[in-house]
Amino acid sequence: MFVASGLQALSTTPTPGPGNDGLRPGLTADQVTPGLLGFVMTAFMVIAVVMLMVSMTRRIRRVRYQAQFSASGQDSGEAPGGTVDTVAEQPGAEAAPPADRSSAT
Repeated sequence: MFVASGLQALSTTPTPGPGNDGLRPGLTADQVTPGLLGFVMTAFMVIAVVMLMVSMTRRIRRVRYQAQFSASGQDSGEAPGGTVDTVAEQPGAEAAPPADRSSAT
């Protein structure tokens, strides 16, 4: 029964033609625009996509730099000055607090 009523509704729907474009009476196709809301939403989407692209570019550069840094052998625990970092060699160790110089004199 539902199928029959659906087919009847489709058969009575007017087909679009050159004179009938589905607009309200009194409107023409050139008068229909998205308006201010459409512009604001489009501008928001453009700004969001540009911000995401900038963020993604930064992250990709950071990953590439880290890959180059680790490929050059610098991740073996050596600091850039050539000294060995003892905290990096011992995974669970914490750095010792600096000595209090005021009581040493």
